Amino acid sequence: MVKFLETTGVSAELTELIKNSEEKLFLISPYLQIADRLRHLIKERDSRKIDIRVIFRTDKLNAEEMSFLQGLTSVKILSCDNLHAKCYLNENAAIITSMNLYQHSQQNNWEMGIKIEKNNDPELYKKIYDEVMFIIQNSQHTPFSIKKIEKEGPVIPKSTSKKPQTIIDGEGFCIRCGTDLKINPEKPLCFNCYKFWEEFSNPLYKEKFCHICGKESSTTYEKPVCYSCYKKQKN
Repeated sequence: MVKFLETTGVSAELTELIKNSEEKLFLISPYLQIADRLRHLIKERDSRKIDIRVIFRTDKLNAEEMSFLQGLTSVKILSCDNLHAKCYLNENAAIITSMNLYQHSQQNNWEMGIKIEKNNDPELYKKIYDEVMFIIQNSQHTPFSIKKIEKEGPVIPKSTSKKPQTIIDGEGFCIRCGTDLKINPEKPLCFNCYKFWEEFSNPLYKEKFCHICGKESSTTYEKPVCYSCYKKQKN
């Protein structure tokens, strides 16, 4: 059975959908301005290491939202050209709605939507899930940049210190998103993540993964390798 939602219903059901996510949480919204309460819930889900993916429209994300998302450990951030759909999904339910994941929309706009429970209509849920996965698969390699806002603070100049020039043959990992790329300590970020990093150019900004082994590690652009891999490389 499909449940119809009006404005307050969409907000309430979205809150419950995020709160009840145990395995996956996919948030598709062209525009993002996440309310504080939803940020808190997303951070709580992130702490449980579930599969969280946020898909937004290319060039429609400001630096404040990106900073929040990049501070999470389990979130994959994707952009999609010409995205207009708004859909929020976990392993048990999906919401299709006119409402963006945007605080102003939740507080000021007239919105509507529908909620589909997997247990009540597994066939419809699967169709929605398949379409969501199709959007995700076509969003992974879309380049984008973010808009600066005043809250960003001063730009930190690039470090003048040089990293070792050692280049290791083989496959490595992006130190921010963990995606595969060629090992090169001089270029430890994938194309998309480098575009974000370039906005601030902070070589000491804490990243998430080791460039060589891909394991979770407190690395930086300046020091992209975990201690274990550094020792092996040194020997």
